[in-house]
Amino acid sequence: MAVSACVALVACACGPDKAKEDTGAKPSQSSASTRAEEPSATPSASARTEKPSAEPTGDQPAPRTKEGAIQRYEQYLHALGREDIDTVCEVAGPAAKKAQDQGLGPCTSTYAAVFQMISPAQKKALKTATVDPQRIAVRTPDKIEMPVEAVRASVTFSESDLGSYTLEYLKNDWYITD
Repeated sequence: MAVSACVALVACACGPDKAKEDTGAKPSQSSASTRAEEPSATPSASARTEKPSAEPTGDQPAPRTKEGAIQRYEQYLHALGREDIDTVCEVAGPAAKKAQDQGLGPCTSTYAAVFQMISPAQKKALKTATVDPQRIAVRTPDKIEMPVEAVRASVTFSESDLGSYTLEYLKNDWYITD
């Protein structure tokens, strides 16, 4: 199965409930943490706690701007490359919840499978990927489309291996919803 198909399934199938009360602040975006060990199908709690937290770091809401959405999506891309399950499931939570409600597994187990489908070159590229602001589409002040063509990385991604996403501003932060 192509990575994008699995990522799309995961993004739509798993994750914390979007009604999480404490998502009002912008999560930390440390990308210094890297993991050399092989991912397991069900990451242990200790392995997850060593990675950068997706939890809020203060009382300020994330910027409700195009730039804020780009920053959040880049956080997701970098976390995908680092296999940072906590951050991935935090950002993709609403889409993941929809998919889980449709019968797919929880985010953590679904993305564990996705991580194994991403090549080492793609993972490396995702760790430093950026988004071209000229290629995204602002649908409303609260809804932004991130087409795969907007992703700038050392490898080229396509719909079949990464896909396009919709981010929406919910509870003071940007989340992948579709």
